[in-house]
Amino acid sequence: MRAGDHADSLDRATKDFVAARPQLFGIAYRVTGSAVEAEDILQEAWLRWQSTDRSGVHEPTAFLATVTTRLAINFTQSARVRRESYVGPWLPEPVNTSLDPQLGAERAEALEMAVLFLLEKLNPVERAAYVLREAFDYTYRRIADIVETSEANARQLVSRARKRMAAERREPVGSAEHRRFLEVFLAAAQNGDLSVLEEILTEDVVSYADGGGVRGASRIPVSGLPHVSRYLVAFAPRFWPQAQVRWVEANGRPAVLVSASGTAVALLTADVSERGIERLLWVMNPAKLAPYVASLDG
Repeated sequence: MRAGDHADSLDRATKDFVAARPQLFGIAYRVTGSAVEAEDILQEAWLRWQSTDRSGVHEPTAFLATVTTRLAINFTQSARVRRESYVGPWLPEPVNTSLDPQLGAERAEALEMAVLFLLEKLNPVERAAYVLREAFDYTYRRIADIVETSEANARQLVSRARKRMAAERREPVGSAEHRRFLEVFLAAAQNGDLSVLEEILTEDVVSYADGGGVRGASRIPVSGLPHVSRYLVAFAPRFWPQAQVRWVEANGRPAVLVSASGTAVALLTADVSERGIERLLWVMNPAKLAPYVASLDG
């Protein structure tokens, strides 16, 4: 191959990768729950794409999606061991979806923070199959090829994942109602209004705070209406008086970014059904907050 031919080939490879990148990131992020890990996976996929004999690849995006998914599965299998030693609850890393509401997918599925959090309970192959079907509308045959199983087993993987997710989560409300619940919650939390908190939190509500051992977040989930509501009331005088709040979008849903002295200290998201707020998710780990805040500022 002449030098010019190699340059043309690499230029074509670069264009194909850039064109596929939004979808590849969407897959890797949903499977891992981490934007940082997704970027690492894409870097590895790019290196493999460069060294591949691309003359026989007729559908670059399909090829790259397969490579990315398999890398994400392998990465998630090893990440499980690391997350077992994580200090406190582990929550997904938030992403700003204001510019790309579906995050590179056919549908904005398997994207909300609450869904990504629950996906952690699936094994990596189930998670990948669920993501490919629900968010990217891949056929079962295609999913089977990617995860290296039979088409019948691919259907079973997705079916088991759907049942698990349905058992763990009630039907969420629409975006406007979600925002309304959060607004009421925020006012009640700031004022330490126990009666209002008891009205909008569900009986089995759980509050998770991911501080990664860096910030003074609770290292165990707070569960049940009496415990969560009283915890929030006790928490209010220490947390809210010096805080500034900003309404943002995270993972396709309204969220609240809390700052103190100009520094982001928490991103609050919630899982909301018609019953009320089912889960409170507080991302307080600076390593997870910093990339998100940077994305808001362009």
